[in-house]
Amino acid sequence: MNARSRRLLAAGAACALVWAAQAAALAQRGAPPGRWPTYGGDLANTRYSGLAEIDASNFEQLEVAWRFKTDNLGPRPEFNFQSTPLVVDGVLYSTGGTRRAVVALDAATGELLWMYRLDEGARGEAAPRRLSGRGLAYWADGDDRRIVFVTPGYHLIALDARTGRPVPGFGDGGLVDLKREADQVIDPIESDIGLQAAPIIASDVIVVGAAHSPGVAPRSMRNTKGFVRGYDVRSGRRLWIFHTVPLAGEFGADTWLNDSREYTGNTGAWGQMSADEELGLVYVPTEAPTNDAYGGHRPGDNLFADSILALDIKTGERRWHFQTVHHDIWDWDLPCAPILTDITVDGRTIQALAQPTKQGFLFVLDRATGEPVWPIEERPVPAGDVPGERYSPTQPFPTRPPPFERQGVTVDDLIDFTPELRAEAEAFVADYNIGPIFTPPVVSRFPGPQATIQLPRPTGGPNWPGGALDPETNILYIFSNTSPWGMGLVHAPEHTDLDWVQGLALDTAAGGPASAIFRFPRLTVQGLPIIKPPWGRITAIDLDAGEIVWQVPHGETADNVRNHPALRGLDIPRTGRLGRLGTLVTRTLVIAGDGGAFTTPGGARGAMLRAYDKGSGQEVGAVYMPAPQTGSPMTYLLDGQQYLVVAVSGAGYSGELLAFRLPED
Repeated sequence: MNARSRRLLAAGAACALVWAAQAAALAQRGAPPGRWPTYGGDLANTRYSGLAEIDASNFEQLEVAWRFKTDNLGPRPEFNFQSTPLVVDGVLYSTGGTRRAVVALDAATGELLWMYRLDEGARGEAAPRRLSGRGLAYWADGDDRRIVFVTPGYHLIALDARTGRPVPGFGDGGLVDLKREADQVIDPIESDIGLQAAPIIASDVIVVGAAHSPGVAPRSMRNTKGFVRGYDVRSGRRLWIFHTVPLAGEFGADTWLNDSREYTGNTGAWGQMSADEELGLVYVPTEAPTNDAYGGHRPGDNLFADSILALDIKTGERRWHFQTVHHDIWDWDLPCAPILTDITVDGRTIQALAQPTKQGFLFVLDRATGEPVWPIEERPVPAGDVPGERYSPTQPFPTRPPPFERQGVTVDDLIDFTPELRAEAEAFVADYNIGPIFTPPVVSRFPGPQATIQLPRPTGGPNWPGGALDPETNILYIFSNTSPWGMGLVHAPEHTDLDWVQGLALDTAAGGPASAIFRFPRLTVQGLPIIKPPWGRITAIDLDAGEIVWQVPHGETADNVRNHPALRGLDIPRTGRLGRLGTLVTRTLVIAGDGGAFTTPGGARGAMLRAYDKGSGQEVGAVYMPAPQTGSPMTYLLDGQQYLVVAVSGAGYSGELLAFRLPED
């Protein structure tokens, strides 16, 4: 370890005191100057930095300052690297690799300062949420500075931020087993529970959620419950637990009919959270209950699934909640942290919370009370005819802002590059069920209807990266996908005790079974998406006015579209690309990388990191990356220079951190 590295790891006590004093004031104002100390930049999850050295005039001059490959952080390379690093006092911290190791790097050079790994054996191999995860948390009190994260096998670990060694006084030698003290019996090896998200630390409390295996075709209506817990950051002692599936006698238990709350699981908080230390609240977005596509075994509205929970950070007591989907059968759970800011509406200042949803809504609530800022209407939605299902007759619709993503499918949404492609698309959807948002799944039949074409798809519109907010203007920037999904149901008693799970009816004339689980229709025409572009977009939303300011396609047109024979001779505008992409906002720019690779004009295969004027949405610069963005970008200042760091990976390209900066004079 060189002298600079020793200074970095030894320094910071005074800075930590300053940071602790400033934390509350900065919580809703973006990342503190030069740092990136939490997953979202601040506890409000604004993903904003006031840094401005990198701007429209010089963005394309950025060069790679350093790069860090994660291949050797596990027994095999990882190709879906989703981390957002932290930077505090010149040290960058990140998870990485297939074993979710933690590394500390010199933020100026990328030099490895320390690495921590835990081999969880069979427990890690059986985990439902593996690989490197999405990040970690930082906490400091005087000279005590810690990195806190959750392993694939669902251990909560506190490390000394200077050395990478487990903190002896935390839990059992630095570890807390999250499969214990869970108010339910959980198998230590095989249980279906884990977490990819970073924990959040506020007011000296670590709050941890839960995630499970993807749930479109589970083997049982029964599963582990995703309760939310708070732990003391110093000792690792459990302080509280909130039952996202209420126990008998608890508020919300009556929304689970036929005692279905007793066996239904999931309903965890698998995404990021946000917190307001002044109000003493942590805001928890929750997921759907067991079986994402069929709810006949869990009749009722199913609180607290698909809900924004405001919990007392010290006690876990529910202060308020708002459910965004009743009795979810579309897998439209809440994937990302709500964003906190103070907005001005009709001359009145409101402590607000803005929650993006997979279906492309933005629910804007008073974060102190949970009351809607603008009316949210319960509107009738279509009912289906799946045997045993009980449909919610209404769903909540925000009246402002308007949806930032296309919702539902009509003929006008189909691909229309040429009349021939439109005609093929219309013939294709004749065998499917289409309709407005909240059109329910159907029993899959051949020749039809084979499925309901759902838009947005179960993975969203937006997903876990969420949005970013400029607290100076209260404009929120968010990436979303326009991508359909075929939601059909089949009866598969040989696979599951559920009456229906997601699958596809097959053509029995060709021999073989009549249906198949995990089989989904290819919603394409001649290999092109059946829904017309743009397929990826960034939207700017004014939270003071409740209006969309601008919307632009994001991501270069894919090679297979640009070179498609049916489109030869046509002028195809940028179509945008699918992905799970986070945005970063600085004083002048919105920054996000492409979600897919393409062949650049120079012949190189890769992707671009793009910058947009945050006022107009005009692209003002782009720099090359060897692979698509798969983690959300962040920025920091060190020795007078601004850095941008982003995780990239993809098919054939293993996980890597890229750090960009301007050329040195």
